[in-house]
Amino acid sequence: MLIQPTLDTLNRLKLHGMALALAEQTTTNAAQGLAFEERLALLLEREEITRDNRRMTRLLQLATLKYRDAVIEDLDYRSRTGLDRSQLASLTSCEWIRSNQSVLIHGATGSGKTYLACALGHQACRQGLSVLYVRAPRLFEEFNLCHADGSFRKRLAAIAKISVLIIDDFAIAPIGPRERNDLLELLDDRVGSRACIVTSQLPVNDWHDYIGDPTLADAILDRLIHRAHRIHLTAKESMREREAAKLLAKAKVAAQS
Repeated sequence: MLIQPTLDTLNRLKLHGMALALAEQTTTNAAQGLAFEERLALLLEREEITRDNRRMTRLLQLATLKYRDAVIEDLDYRSRTGLDRSQLASLTSCEWIRSNQSVLIHGATGSGKTYLACALGHQACRQGLSVLYVRAPRLFEEFNLCHADGSFRKRLAAIAKISVLIIDDFAIAPIGPRERNDLLELLDDRVGSRACIVTSQLPVNDWHDYIGDPTLADAILDRLIHRAHRIHLTAKESMREREAAKLLAKAKVAAQS
């Protein structure tokens, strides 16, 4: 029996995983001894894996994570305090996302806030959930441009569809009336329906004073802090200093070889 027409049909139907698995089966003696149902199950399993991998690749591209390779498994509990294994195990399940909750990460520069946020975002992509990473200053800058060209509502609606919004470096720069209103609009679209991760060098208890306007601050924090998981990181050594030391060590080894 000629197998090529079947492979062509599978590829035409975009069943690329099945096509690849079938081609492999024709060159594997072990597969020849399997029953039809067993071989079909293997083909379907490969197709499912292929689609899952393709979906995850697409989600990671759309997420624009600062640290795309950050994963929960690589977190170093020895180099910082504030990482609770039981809490992270709970967050790894992504049930907090499905329950439309928030994760608030506070810590000094180099404590690993952004890495942890990206690792949680990566975990969400693994489970087929959409993610968007953005630094707070750039988010407000983008919103200002959207106001100028009339696309603000359209952009809000697009972000509202994202399962997990990561706002990095919140409260790193002053905000004015427009930024406060935009933040309230953004969070109001997500409360009870989508999840957020927010990182900041400023302690959560100081966010009210940072926002400034008492009425808007109450409304914003009510939407953000309600049912939120809080993580306070204290690094024993700056992540940036540690990475710089690793690069320097590699450079020395390369120079000596």
